[in-house]
Amino acid sequence: MFIVRPDVEEADLDKLIEGFSGNVTSGGGEVKTVEKMGRRRLAYTVRKFNDGFYILLNVAADGPVIAELERRLRVSEQVIKFITVRMDEEEKRLAKVKKLRDSKVKRSAIPAAAPVAAEEAAAEPAAEAPAEAAPVAETPAEAAAV
Repeated sequence: MFIVRPDVEEADLDKLIEGFSGNVTSGGGEVKTVEKMGRRRLAYTVRKFNDGFYILLNVAADGPVIAELERRLRVSEQVIKFITVRMDEEEKRLAKVKKLRDSKVKRSAIPAAAPVAAEEAAAEPAAEAPAEAAPVAETPAEAAAV
């Protein structure tokens, strides 16, 4: 990903992207996607600019090609900031996490037999309550008789 100065024209921006893409392909790499994210405000002032054009360039290439691309990004006047992220390591990490999650058995908090048992337990105290209520009602009468 790199950020281009906000005063660069659209045609010059396209030429700049084509130049970087050409460097990658001539070095034996492959440009997977180019995404122009548009003009956005920067989080902080960079080279006296408060906003810039964001461009995301997904590239599949060897180390020397990436090093040359970074060198060209560094010396280009139009580019005010760039970052290179190695995606294959991130994809490996995500695949490992996914494999671990898929290997575990999914269990809910309450097993399948427990809701039936819980309903039966809830029904039993309700059935016992009237039986207990009758002796309680008789007890005050007995107390009044004594």
